[in-house]
Amino acid sequence: MDIALAKTFLEIAETGSFVAAAGRLNVTQTAVSARVHALEDQLGRRLFIRNKSGARLTPAGERFVRHATTLVQVWDRARQQVGLPQGRVDIASVGAEISLWNPILADWLVWMKHEAPDIALRAEVDTPSRLLEAVHSGALDMAVLYDPPPQGGNSVVELLTEEKLVMVTTSADGERGPPEDYVQIDWGASFQASHQAAFPEISSPGVLISHGPLALLYLTRVGGAGYFRLSAVQPFLESGRLHRVADAPEFSYSVHMVYSSRAETGLIDRMRRGFRSSAV
Repeated sequence: MDIALAKTFLEIAETGSFVAAAGRLNVTQTAVSARVHALEDQLGRRLFIRNKSGARLTPAGERFVRHATTLVQVWDRARQQVGLPQGRVDIASVGAEISLWNPILADWLVWMKHEAPDIALRAEVDTPSRLLEAVHSGALDMAVLYDPPPQGGNSVVELLTEEKLVMVTTSADGERGPPEDYVQIDWGASFQASHQAAFPEISSPGVLISHGPLALLYLTRVGGAGYFRLSAVQPFLESGRLHRVADAPEFSYSVHMVYSSRAETGLIDRMRRGFRSSAV
């Protein structure tokens, strides 16, 4: 199947409009319509219902979204493999959810640059579900996630690092302070569940931040309390800028590598070594 058909289908599905898709693809609306008709002829199913407000997916179209996404991802990966830069023997593609790009993914990129200069690198940040789908489809070699599902099928889930999340405060007396000064960080679903059970009174924190380093910068500038990785706040604790909150529970912080058992073993082993060295 022509990859352009799949890309056109996905653009319409995302925008809900043949006109908007044509604008994004820089083609005419007539060309978009022709591609959809060709795709529907190949699949033997109608994919869109057009109306005054735009276009919406039929049940068959909804089922095709995942397959079209996989087709485009695999094609992009094939182009990258074939078109490797001069001096490179392979390409390593990895993804991380947003709260893990710094420092884990950033440190891994630096390690690979120095220790595996013959490997071209591709890195992206996305949602856990999209990263897992990309690993399953082969579009990514590996993903780094907080709470991946249990190992199953062709996926291998391997613990990368595990440390403590501790509550710290800028208050010299070690008190948590009022809820409006509390900073809640998105450390993953498991942490959220444990945090809610331990602190039901902080169901609506004054500040919610999805990225740990950003939250730490905010906290040290304006004050307050929140949970952070112990290794990240240790220098602030030693300097007296932050203080542990007395009697606050500690939570486990686990990061995993997820990759396909069908992936090329030599490349995966080099990527694993890089992450393990970077996570120390």
